[in-house]
Amino acid sequence: MTLQAIAIDDELPALKLIQNFCAKVDFIQLQKTFNVPEEALKYITKYPVDLLFLDINMPSVSGIDLYRSIQQQALVIFTTAHSEYAVEGFNLNAVDYLLKPFTFERFLQAVQKAQHVKQFNQSHPTTPPPLIFRVDYGLTRVQVSDILFIEGLDDYLKIHLHQQPPLIVRMTMKVLLEKLPPQSFIRVHRSYIVAMDRVEQVRNKTIQIAGSEIPIGSSYEDAFFSQFRRL
Repeated sequence: MTLQAIAIDDELPALKLIQNFCAKVDFIQLQKTFNVPEEALKYITKYPVDLLFLDINMPSVSGIDLYRSIQQQALVIFTTAHSEYAVEGFNLNAVDYLLKPFTFERFLQAVQKAQHVKQFNQSHPTTPPPLIFRVDYGLTRVQVSDILFIEGLDDYLKIHLHQQPPLIVRMTMKVLLEKLPPQSFIRVHRSYIVAMDRVEQVRNKTIQIAGSEIPIGSSYEDAFFSQFRRL
């Protein structure tokens, strides 16, 4: 199983070292490196990532704060020259903590641990909790696995469900997307979010789900196909 990774560090020699080490490991695909954390955050919001190599002590933002801010459920290996950050890093369920300067053997140990964690998570999937929506002055419980796709209607959303009538709720696309598991749902258009495992066919930039056709917006196309090819 290949892990899609990125590396974030304000020091270019540190990024070069990680790049060289990743090239020696056949199950790590280093997509990009970033020495500006803000650029990495923009990348993460568009493209799925399995693993982050993340420096903790950066001038513009700490790696710990950056990791807390991302919505993806990516694994993280913290890298830093300051051992006092180790406890806080492990409190965030980091896969490992590499103290600079680290050897290739120590790096390999960390990424092998990340591979084991990813394999375990895939073989022991957790069921996300149901979502609660206010509908017609009452509360409705919806299982995430029943959601086919979400359609934006001005200030409302139409939630299309498997073998159930759709729900109309007052909520923004952004708020609902934050409630959904990022590995299972993706925004494909300014007006549509789809459940990836419900996609039946993609043709001519159109997604087919349960008899409905959903357009893929040009600004969402790269992120959707990147995730779709990995299913």
